[in-house]
Amino acid sequence: MNNALDTATIAQDDRYERGLAVLRQVAGTDRPAVLESLADIAPDLARYTVEFGYGDIYSRPGLTLRQRQLANVAALAAIGHAAPQLRFHLAGALNVGCTRREIVETLIHVCVYAGFPAALNGLTAAREVFEAHPAAAEATPDEVPAPAPAETTAERYRRGLAALTEIDGHAGEQVIASLRDIAPDLGRYVLEFAFGDVYSRTGLDLKTRELATVALCTALGTAAPQLAVHIHALLNVGGTEEEVVETITQMVGYAGFPAALNGITVARAVFAERAAAERTAADSAA
Repeated sequence: MNNALDTATIAQDDRYERGLAVLRQVAGTDRPAVLESLADIAPDLARYTVEFGYGDIYSRPGLTLRQRQLANVAALAAIGHAAPQLRFHLAGALNVGCTRREIVETLIHVCVYAGFPAALNGLTAAREVFEAHPAAAEATPDEVPAPAPAETTAERYRRGLAALTEIDGHAGEQVIASLRDIAPDLGRYVLEFAFGDVYSRTGLDLKTRELATVALCTALGTAAPQLAVHIHALLNVGGTEEEVVETITQMVGYAGFPAALNGITVARAVFAERAAAERTAADSAA
């Protein structure tokens, strides 16, 4: 019995030390504030944060710390009610090597899925964090994008349609087709704005955009059809099934187990659909 208890204690200590090392890297300090802020009221919650949040989840392979931080920024900005945590993870993104441009682009991207208020509030938080971290946040000339030139609606539409086809493929085309009989203008806005304006911006590669989209759609908890489309999209632009699962699993810490479990249910269906399509294609080619 004592040996079993000793083994469990060692395992718990390993989780804590592993988590504390990652938390220190994200926080950029040897004394992360979350430990002291909870010491007088909920020290066990602080321990769970370190052991589970960072020792179990953050320490998993499959995503880099930069990817995890940008996923967190997207999700926390989208849900809109966790400003202190958003500021922490904005600073954390800088601490693990994300650029100011990447952070700003991630927050602009959020407006497509969570609305302009969420994106604007996220950018306000980012401004505060950049001002508090001037060295890490200092922009180089190539990090400040030039204003987009005036374009015709037709040009934006063509660019958006090309982006939709590349990123979402058939799943995205089905979304646009489903709107033709009831809200064709909404379908046009999806193409012109979401894909023609936002997705076509520089500063984030398509894989990072889709990782962020999968994270925020999972965290929102109200966008299962869109989550399915963007799981397809992530796989279309070079993401792996492991990266899909890791991104959704990470959302446990920020949106809870129900959101992550529902996200995994959507992922399972997408993986099965794609596997069936591959089998059909292989049978047809045989």
